[in-house]
Amino acid sequence: MDVKIAPDWKAILQPEFNQPYFAELTQFVRNEYATHRVYPRGSNIFHAFDMCPFDKLRVVIIGQDPYHGEGQAHGLCFSVGDGVPFPPSLQNIFKEVSDDIGIPTPRSGNLDRWAEQGVLLLNAVLTVRAHEPTSHAGKGWERFTDAVVREIAWRKEGVVYMLWGSYAQKKAAMVDGTKNCILRTVHPSPLSVYRGFFGCRHFSKANDYLRSIGKEPIVW
Repeated sequence: MDVKIAPDWKAILQPEFNQPYFAELTQFVRNEYATHRVYPRGSNIFHAFDMCPFDKLRVVIIGQDPYHGEGQAHGLCFSVGDGVPFPPSLQNIFKEVSDDIGIPTPRSGNLDRWAEQGVLLLNAVLTVRAHEPTSHAGKGWERFTDAVVREIAWRKEGVVYMLWGSYAQKKAAMVDGTKNCILRTVHPSPLSVYRGFFGCRHFSKANDYLRSIGKEPIVW
């Protein structure tokens, strides 16, 4: 696994790349790509970091692991490539954006446009076998993405953390809630969306907070 990652992120995360667990994770991932169909494609594993340079980061959204269907995952949590039908969770996200701030549902589910504005769309686990959800859980990715959140929390204040579901909310323990904005609700999947995701108004709340500290809001 060649670590192709934005230079500022590479400098920040180099100590993790040098850890023995990351060498083991790299070997596991290389073997998986060699012997199974794995998503996203290798060049997109760190796409979230490439699209959202550290100095621009203003919002963190944490997913669980990549979409496991054909042609869906491309390295940003909840996002799909241009022309790919919206998975149910993404449909629900767009519905809440529309209900919250009145933006109509876009034609593309590609969230690069969010990332380019400073939204880190980070899955807790960065790879997955085709049609086998959570198949790469417990292999080291969680330790790596915990380190990512710790580095953000240590180096930056005034960041919005949008944590949807218990899996993402575990990361809140690493963030000082008095110096950042932590927004929690259930996951946007069809199984839980009616238990609090619809009506959470996280998108307007995020922008209200960013404006309150003198930062530009996100164009969702």
